[in-house]
Amino acid sequence: MSFKNRIALVTGGAGFIGSNLVDALLNKDIEKVIIYDNFSTGFEYNIAHLKDNNQVEVIQGDILNFESLDEQVARSDLIFHQAAQLEIIKATNNPIEDLQINTLGTLNLLRSVITHEVKKIVYASSGGVYGQARYLPVDEQHPTRPQWSYGVSKLAGEQYCIQFYELYELPIVSLRYSIVYGEREWYGRVLTIFVKNALENRPLSIFGDGKQTRDFVHVQDVVEANLLAAMNKNADGEVFNIASGVGFTVEDLCKLVLEKTKKQNLKILREDPKPGEKGRKLGELREFILSIEKAKTILGYSPKIDFKKQGLQNYIKWVSQNKDKYWTYSMRV
Repeated sequence: MSFKNRIALVTGGAGFIGSNLVDALLNKDIEKVIIYDNFSTGFEYNIAHLKDNNQVEVIQGDILNFESLDEQVARSDLIFHQAAQLEIIKATNNPIEDLQINTLGTLNLLRSVITHEVKKIVYASSGGVYGQARYLPVDEQHPTRPQWSYGVSKLAGEQYCIQFYELYELPIVSLRYSIVYGEREWYGRVLTIFVKNALENRPLSIFGDGKQTRDFVHVQDVVEANLLAAMNKNADGEVFNIASGVGFTVEDLCKLVLEKTKKQNLKILREDPKPGEKGRKLGELREFILSIEKAKTILGYSPKIDFKKQGLQNYIKWVSQNKDKYWTYSMRV
């Protein structure tokens, strides 16, 4: 299948991953991209450069509004479902809202799709569906036992996708992201906090022993995975990990940020607050490294942006040049 002369709907298209995906689609000879976003966590500045692009249409709408969503699905050939409630702490504090957005919103989309001629749906899931790792790297056969409400709601969305694939033969694929970073990232996770503190010449705090491992994948690699999944019929009905497959400890991450920002003189504080205090998550994952072998084999996915060599440095440069935009989000979480 080709992108040529297709109309793509990107839910959450003004968000971090969604806006980068829109940019990539516009380089694929596509007829039109419909950005569907309620702008609760998406930003107009993420898509401001597309204001005069006649290939782009922006619809302010909510995935919980079935009639509004259905109207846009009816016009679309391809759907990239990026809209979601993303924050783990918010999900823990308000699991009902998390369920409504991530699960019921996805179910609204699937209910709409079965009545229209859609060629492919790519669902943005999360590595958070696995919970604590029983072995590393975590592959798609690993048990799914989420630690957080967020992981439960994303897993439920996945299960609905599989069910609709089996019942209605919907051409749908689910992608389980690791920790996505890069230009336009939303503020609030450990990397973003480290970078913000370093650039503001403040100490960096490590919770616990700092040996927790994290798998960072650049947003451009995630975008490429979405495009590959959309074009691959063999992906229908499947789930794939989309990650780097490489883990960094929180302690190593802290030192890397100080090195890349040239702020090695800043203090590193060692703290051990109880879960739920000072922003420390309940149910914190000890190890989080995903296997990408299945995505490599079936999708031809291969991450191109190395976190240590260029990804982190490029991200820090973007943050330094966009502080007015980047810090704005921190005031809303």
